[in-house]
Formats: sequence, structure tokens, C-alpha cells
Amino acid sequence: MKRIRIIGQMLLLSCVWLIPDLALPQQKQSNDVTASNAYQLDAMRGKAIAFLKASQADDGSFSAQLGPGVTALVTYSLIRSGVPVSDPDVAQALKFLEQQVQKDGGIYKGEQYQNYETSLAIMCFHEADKDGKYKKLIDSATSYAKKIQWDSDEGIDPTDPRYGGQGYGKNKRPDLSNTGMFIDALETIGADKNDPAIQEALKFISNTQNLDTPHNSTKFGALINDGGFYYTPAGEGESKADKTDNGGLRSYGSMTYVGFKSLLYAGVSRDDPRVQAARQWIADHYTLEENPGVQQQGLYYYYHVFAKSLAAYGEPLLVDSKGVEHNWRHDMIETLSKRQSPDGSWVNTADRWYEGDASLVTGYSLLALSYCGEK
Repeated sequence: MKRIRIIGQMLLLSCVWLIPDLALPQQKQSNDVTASNAYQLDAMRGKAIAFLKASQADDGSFSAQLGPGVTALVTYSLIRSGVPVSDPDVAQALKFLEQQVQKDGGIYKGEQYQNYETSLAIMCFHEADKDGKYKKLIDSATSYAKKIQWDSDEGIDPTDPRYGGQGYGKNKRPDLSNTGMFIDALETIGADKNDPAIQEALKFISNTQNLDTPHNSTKFGALINDGGFYYTPAGEGESKADKTDNGGLRSYGSMTYVGFKSLLYAGVSRDDPRVQAARQWIADHYTLEENPGVQQQGLYYYYHVFAKSLAAYGEPLLVDSKGVEHNWRHDMIETLSKRQSPDGSWVNTADRWYEGDASLVTGYSLLALSYCGEK
């Protein structure tokens, strides 16, 4: 019965999609995406929502074989895209996520993705929490996420490059992707910028930037010194974009946007050299054709953090290093429009980091569009 209802919705949306642009009222171009792309944005969202609803499992999950993190991310994207919490499919997804709450307060399954899954669930439940129903759950999950942070409670010295980070599972080295997700969760719930967990995470974030500053205690900061970010300075360090001949860890797109927004979320001033250097790297590598440094790998994760970071920065127009002015919201909507499949989904043929999974990638894309729709 559910599938019949969803198919009917998709057919209706397909008809709307075919309406010629000439039939639409002409709108004045401006920096605000709602003036030039509102119809296109709504149509894309509608098709994507219909796809996700049709792909949801009977227990409320999305791609449960990948763990509850995908369900949290997709549900978060649906709510941010205007699907009400009272919607039966959203309600079922939230019920599924409630069943993943562990005795320690974390929201995860297994040991591999405890921080990722808990952080995503915090954001999802906060978005759904209109009447305080999930406050206790969110508070417990937040306490758990802070508990597994690499800090002095874990016997880590503040001078250690691992200090303040979050990683995969218990005792797994921290990385910027996990730490950025943790900061996102704290930002979402309105944590104070001076929260010790945020300031400890800021130490790790600063150590993951290719920038020689007093805030960077690693051997890597001065080797490239381009202001971008890489995966982790822990251990021997790692960049998914590989190393330079002098042992530097190459900056790449998705991690630079994660580092950029994490600095902002941690309360670092826009005038700070760290923010300015990251902003310059973004200007030097502005593109939506690839994830700079790793080509098509992680492309939709890149789209998500690209949009979220630039929304946090708050400028509607971005001037690249060649002096070209970009309305990044317009660019993102146009890019995702071209890449959306007829069934409303998105998927990455470069299937690394699970981007061959349509539910996950469609969730990333809806989130990217949600930041494009914000003023």
C-alpha cells in the first residue's frame, strides 16, 4: 500500500517537473537563491523525498546494513527538507533510531562508528524535538560522545596531535571527519563555544590544517602551508590525497570545508589567520566538478560540507582566486539538478566511502540543498 502511494506521488512530481520554464513567472535575479532557483529546488526536493520514502524498509530504517547512521542522516535530511515529524515515515524512522540507544547513552550499533552514528542521531533528534520529547535522550547521547573524545580523561596530553579528536570506534585514532561531525552535533544543540569539548576539538582541528601557526604543534603544518586541511595528524599522519615529496600531507576539498566550518563553529573569528587561510584555499580550488584532491571520490559528502560550510560563513557570493564571482547556492542547485536520476535519487559511481548507496547519497544531497534554501 505504501509503495502504491509513493509511486503516485512520484508520478505527480514527474508531471510538475515537465512543466516548461516559460510557463513560470519570470523572477528577478539576485544573490538570494529563492529568487532564481526556488521552483527548481522544490522540484528536486520533492523527487528526492519520494525516492527515499519508497526505499525505506518496513522497520523504518534506511540502508540498515551500513548501520543506523544512514537512517539518522536521511531522517535529518527529510525533516530539514520540510517533511513534518508527524509524517508516518519520519515517525517510523525515529522509532527505529530510538531502538539503537545503548545503555551508555550512545546511539550506535557495534564498535566501528560510535561517534559518527551518535553525532548524526543527536542532530536528527534535535531537529525532531519540538516539544522536549527527546531532550533526555539527546543529553545522554551528548554526554556519551564527549566521553569518547580523545582528551586528558583518556590519558592524552594536550601536546599530543591526537588530543581533542574523535575517531572510529574505541581506541581508534582520531580524524577530522569524525571530529567535524562531533562539532556539528554540538553546534546543532547550541553548545557554548567555550564548552571544553569544543575547545579541545579545536586543538585537533588546528593541528589538521596545513598552516604554520602557534596553534599547530605538528611537523606537518609548515611542509605545505597552503591553509587547507587533510585527514589526520595522528600517528604518522594521513591524507586521502596522498603525500608530497617532502612528506607533507596534501590538503583536499572535503576535509578543508570540514575544517573551515569547524573553526567557525568553535568560535574562531573570521579575521583569524586560520579562517583566512582556509578561505583562501577554498577560493583557489572552487569547483563542483570534483572533490578537489581526490577527484570523484566522496563527491556527495563534499557537496554536503561545501554547502554547510559556506552557509555558516554567511556570504552569498564567493570570489575565487581568478576574480570570478560565484553564487555558490545557484551553482550547487544547478550541479545537483544535472546529477539527479529520473527516480529522484543521487548515487556516486566512484563507490568509495559508501557513496554507491543511493539512500546515503540522496541524504547528503538533500542536506546540501537545505543549506541552499536558507537565507
